[in-house]
Amino acid sequence: MRLKKGLVISAIAIASALVLSGCSDSGATSSSDAPVAATTDFAAGTTMARLADAGTINIGTKFDQPLFGLKGPDGKPVGFDVEIGKIIAGKLGIPASGINWTETVSQNREPFIENGDVDLVIATYTINDTRKEKVSFAGPYYLAGQDLLVLAGNPDKITGPEDLAGKKVCTVSGSTSEKNIAAYTTDIIATDAYSNCLGPLRSGEVAAVTTDNVILAGLADQNAGEFEVVNNAFTEEPYGIGLARDDTEFRSFINDVLEESYADGSWVNAWESTAGAVLNTPTPPAVDRY
Repeated sequence: MRLKKGLVISAIAIASALVLSGCSDSGATSSSDAPVAATTDFAAGTTMARLADAGTINIGTKFDQPLFGLKGPDGKPVGFDVEIGKIIAGKLGIPASGINWTETVSQNREPFIENGDVDLVIATYTINDTRKEKVSFAGPYYLAGQDLLVLAGNPDKITGPEDLAGKKVCTVSGSTSEKNIAAYTTDIIATDAYSNCLGPLRSGEVAAVTTDNVILAGLADQNAGEFEVVNNAFTEEPYGIGLARDDTEFRSFINDVLEESYADGSWVNAWESTAGAVLNTPTPPAVDRY
């Protein structure tokens, strides 16, 4: 995938790079209401039946991730992750107004699921084996790759993580990005939100910010002219939908919904109404029915 401005990206990445000439407010992505099932018929005792009967669902997402999950002017999040949540809710017969959005950061995604604070987490949430020990994942519904964000013009000439020796880098505590970058440098500033890394990058306290390329692209687009993505992804990050670990029926239902959204065009509509303002439309990944 390429940026709409035509910049070529790494072969392992599905999307992302910086659009310096884009509007600085495009991080406030648009939203739409997914179709809502008029009737539902779920087996008694399933999570689907419980949620459909209640007419509400609690979904955790990011509130500070342009293009994927960003708190809008009305206090509600907007972005691709949010639209995916609406598609799932709609298949349960729940309209967008029946979704209770909970701000979810990297450190509390598993606890929120385990404690029942949310029914789902859709929050740029990379599927990995360690997390599968605590929660289950539907999807993936998107593939990203970890990259680096630097000052515009790349004054330190950073082309990849190998260039970070002796330099400080900022990321989020508890994220896969923090674990991955530790293989290249131990001089890491870890915070609770990627947006908190932008100040240290501006001031020169750190040489780079690292996380998934699509997140970095959103931050760069939101702060046009200040930053650029190195555009050399060095991992593959499959984004999944987190849910209770042993809820196999709910996981299968969500995977069915994702596959239906690929076929009926609602996944593409969700992308193009949000992240598609900056990034070209990728091919959706095959779900993993493990």
